[in-house]
Amino acid sequence: MASSPDTPSAPGSSGTTGATAPRPAGGPVLQDSVTAAISQAFFEELAATGYAKLSLEAVARRAGAGKAAIYRRWPAKQEMALALISDVVARTPEPLDSGAVREDLLAFLAETAEVLRHPLASKIIPDLLAEARRTPELGEALLGAVREPRRSRAGRILDRAVERGELPADLDHGIALDLLAGPLYWHIAVVNGTAEPGYLERLADMLLAALRG
Repeated sequence: MASSPDTPSAPGSSGTTGATAPRPAGGPVLQDSVTAAISQAFFEELAATGYAKLSLEAVARRAGAGKAAIYRRWPAKQEMALALISDVVARTPEPLDSGAVREDLLAFLAETAEVLRHPLASKIIPDLLAEARRTPELGEALLGAVREPRRSRAGRILDRAVERGELPADLDHGIALDLLAGPLYWHIAVVNGTAEPGYLERLADMLLAALRG
């Protein structure tokens, strides 16, 4: 007998992510619209309550779906969180390759600032960083799902600049990657700065000067 598809109890909100949960062999048909509604509800609930207090029941209610619809896709909260967050990271555009390191840095900073200013991300990111310190297992998983892919993308900007001779061949990539992310996060997430275009231009110039030594 064929398995029945998901049937949400109410129309879900339009999802902002394209997450697709894996379907076990012989398992139920997973409707993309339900997955999108759950994904949107998860991020809204995460921003509203934080990871520690987030419940699958609350996500299901917000999505207008049954709790069983979540368990058809992910076995537990951490797996759902990592899958949906990883999907967002995976869909981040590749860094600009303009042929000039300053333009690439400026585009990277603008994209990062847009993420940090997003009304959901601005609440979610600090909470996840704090939770990662309290829950080592989650922290390790987030390193692989979020930090490493983003650092790898940023690293490609540096690699290309070194190949073109715009940055020194002995560049310390670890410190350079910390330098790319740290000042902007501090400015937006900690001191609540605006990071207007003029600020990003000045920051790009100072970063470039520091990277060149």
